[in-house]
Amino acid sequence: MYTAMALTFTLGFLAIIFEHKIKVNKAASALITAAVCWVLYVFGQSSVEGSVEVIETNLMHHLGDIAGILFFLLGAMTIVELIDTHDGFSLITQRIKTTKKSTLLIILSVTTFLMSAALDNLTTSIIMAALLRKLIDDKKDLWLFAGMIIIAANAGGAWSPIGDVTTIMLWVGGQVTVVNIILKLLVPSIVCLAVPLTIMVYKMRGNVAVPEINEEEAGSLKVHVREQKLVLGAGLAALLFVPVFKTFTHLPPFLGIMFGLGILWTITEFLHKSKADSTRKQLSISKVLEKVDTVSILFFLGILLAVAALQTAGHLTQLATMLDENFGNIWIINILVGLFSSIIDNVPLVAGSIGMYDLSVYPQDHTFWELLAYCAGTGGSVLIIGSAAGVAIMGILKIEFMWYLKKISLLALVGYLSGILTFWLMSSL
Repeated sequence: MYTAMALTFTLGFLAIIFEHKIKVNKAASALITAAVCWVLYVFGQSSVEGSVEVIETNLMHHLGDIAGILFFLLGAMTIVELIDTHDGFSLITQRIKTTKKSTLLIILSVTTFLMSAALDNLTTSIIMAALLRKLIDDKKDLWLFAGMIIIAANAGGAWSPIGDVTTIMLWVGGQVTVVNIILKLLVPSIVCLAVPLTIMVYKMRGNVAVPEINEEEAGSLKVHVREQKLVLGAGLAALLFVPVFKTFTHLPPFLGIMFGLGILWTITEFLHKSKADSTRKQLSISKVLEKVDTVSILFFLGILLAVAALQTAGHLTQLATMLDENFGNIWIINILVGLFSSIIDNVPLVAGSIGMYDLSVYPQDHTFWELLAYCAGTGGSVLIIGSAAGVAIMGILKIEFMWYLKKISLLALVGYLSGILTFWLMSSL
């Protein structure tokens, strides 16, 4: 059953890759893969007394962690959609005057990089996906920009202690400290973005096609500029509040995002209470929730549960042990961990590394931990399903796996390796 689980995960992964060939939604493939992996694990352990209860306990433990991610995603997507419904993002897009592809790409990539460090790569990618839909009409250009947004979001999250879930794990676990991780990873992360961005800017020519505004639909909602500003400001404040909430309460981020959503919900209820029923309904949370991409949330659920099955069964621990025994070099191990994180979720890989290496082996702020934070944070950009930012944008903008592999993966790999080379040079000096 151990081998069958690995084979099932591989087949499920292939079904996700070739979603448009087999005409089966990736969420369905992910959910089937997750269920079959856990069933195979139960059957494989059924002869051991009490094993089913233990497996169920492990499953519910993983489900609790995954639910936190899913509710965070749901809250963030709802806030972003609520801002969008109130046309709040137009206040930002109106200030972006350029339509030149290269200039616009630089502005959006740098903005994403900085926002990801302050918020986190998942929240930032959701916001930027909403902005891209307002700025770019052509699907080909939209997807190219989105590919760079994924790279920028992951690079921006890697050097900040609150920018990526794996960096948070290392910070909370005591493997890294705030000032040190910023000083050591800021420049490599900049290089990780700058190299593919330079290549992309060099190749881009012309201007983007701006989406046409449906004046009739926009006018029917009658959203005043004051209301746009209020909802935009309150929404961004709710998103920015999450890392503050996490830092001071040490409670999961999803609780912070739900609190922010509740506040924003209350504000909009009072804001539109005196409007006509039809207008109030269009601007309500219940209407906004219809626009939230629940298919992407189900895909997240499936893929994370499938990975959790492999983690519980010991596949990922075996992988980490194999890397340690066959290579034994912290540079090679971490480079491979980063590349594997583009296929398997980086959280269990980092958790496995933390479990394998005690602080007595690699003390706080050791090169191993710094490199692990960089590689696990940015390596996921190589494939679109390798990071939370990639999966979110894939769902929101309907980007195909094979398209990303052909157009973006090599750029992401070059940036990833360039950042590692930069880190090595800095460490040598």
